[in-house]
Formats: sequence, C-alpha cells, structure tokens
Amino acid sequence: MIIQHFLSLNDFSKETIICLLERANFLKNQYRAGVSIETLKGKVLAMIFEKASTRTRVSFEAAMNQLGGNAIFLNSTDSQLSRGETPEDTARVISQMVDAIMIRTSFHKKIELMAENSQKPVINGLSDTGHPCQLLADLMMIQKAFGTLDEIKVAWIGDGNNVCQSYCEAAKIFGFQLDIACPEGFEPDLTAVGTCKNIKILRVPKEAVINANVVTTDVFTSMGHEGEADHRQLALLPYQVTPTLLDCARPSVIFLHCLPAHRGEEISDDLFDDVRTLSVWEQAGNRLHAQKALLERLILG
Repeated sequence: MIIQHFLSLNDFSKETIICLLERANFLKNQYRAGVSIETLKGKVLAMIFEKASTRTRVSFEAAMNQLGGNAIFLNSTDSQLSRGETPEDTARVISQMVDAIMIRTSFHKKIELMAENSQKPVINGLSDTGHPCQLLADLMMIQKAFGTLDEIKVAWIGDGNNVCQSYCEAAKIFGFQLDIACPEGFEPDLTAVGTCKNIKILRVPKEAVINANVVTTDVFTSMGHEGEADHRQLALLPYQVTPTLLDCARPSVIFLHCLPAHRGEEISDDLFDDVRTLSVWEQAGNRLHAQKALLERLILG
C-alpha cells in the first residue's frame, strides 16, 4: 500500500488540491450550519510541535475533535526526539499507534525522514522550507474572492521565507502571476522559484503590488531567526504593507497574512482598520476546514 504524505503542495496534483478545496468549503458550510460530520470517528492524530503554535495546534486539534477523532499533543520536551531518538525511530513507533502524524519543526529533513519511515501519513505543519497547510487556507480565501486560482496576480511583500516558498509552489501548480518584492539577500530559495516564468523577484514593493488581486506578507523575523532581528528590521522596514501600498493594487484587492502579525513592522499600525484586510480573519479560520479535508483524504484515502 502506498502511503500518501503531505510535505509540500507538490505532493498533490492540481486536480487533487481543487478537490480538497471543494471538500473544505463543504465542511465549512456544514460547520456553520451546525451539522455534525464524524468521518474520522475512532481515528487519532499525533501532533509533534518543536516550534510554538497557536493556529496550527488549535486548527488540527479542533479538526480531529469535530470529525469524531482525537488528537495527541507532544511538545518539544514531551517526546524522545528531544533526548536523542532519531526521527526514523520515532516515526516507526508512533505510526503503529495512530492514524496520522503532524509535525511542526525547523528542519524539513526531519519531516522527510519521518515520512520515509512511517506506516501512516505524515503532514508538514510547518518547516524551514514551506507551510503547505497555510496555503490550502489561503487558496480557499483567494478562490472565494475571485472564483479562480489561475487568472490572478499575487504580490508577496517582504522576506522570502517558508510561506513565500509555498506560494511559489502554488504559483507553479496553478499558473497565477506571483511577484515577490524583497531586498537583496531575502529572496526565497531558488529551487522554489525554479525557472517559472510567472514568478518574478522585484526590489520595489509598489511595482509588485500594481494590478495585484492579492497582497500578502509575513513577519520580518520568523522563529529561529531572532538573532537577526535588528538586521532584518533595518532591511525590511521599506517593505511594510500600508493602506497606501494597497491603493496601488486593484480596487478589489484582498490582503492576506498567515498571522501572527507584528503591527508597526511588516504591516502598519492602521492596516487592520482597512476594510481590504478583513479577509485575514476568515483566512485564519479556513485553517480548520482545509485541515479537515486534508485529514480525511490522508487517513481515509
């Protein structure tokens, strides 16, 4: 039996992602209508967190509970990973006891090693190379706003971090235009960009935002880079997203942010007062429903 993992968006075809989004929207509507769906009754998800989390933990745990299953939380000190057990051995053991494993870590290689040795699906809850679960929620929001995932332009402003690299994967899959505005030295990994003609690296935020349907960003200093905070602040402050910058985009533009947001840094203090940023909160809520659909697919097949 071939085990399906979700380590990046590239693990699924375009058609599969579209089906996932359709299912996620169905589950979202049923949830809002108060309809209970227990497709994962009796199933268990192990959640391994080596990095702090709010949205990822709550959304995965709530998703399993609402679908009739259970989730087990393991932080960095709860598992033997912190005491020298290899990811391979951890996966071999845990996968005999649960139906799926989600891990949030700084090291993507650790997720790959777990997937290679797990008898059950492994999910990337965030790594240094990508945040594919976040992109499922973002794609839901974009699809709702514009009815399409290909005939749009997305502008990423700021650090070309792991979330940005997942946006690069999405742009390759769906073919939308992705303009990334970042200072020199803050580009996404070139392997994520590749030779994709619909991805551009720019230096001026306004140039990236012109005609954009979606403007998105993330914090200047991601977890694990705290020692670079002063350098990052100095280099990235000109890439702050403001209402004035959004004025350069299309009138129907929506602003997205994976959160948490640091007001006064990657976004101006007043940005969330702008009606064009209201989609951020629904975007965050989409994590719950996108992950429900993902868990169903991986656990049930």
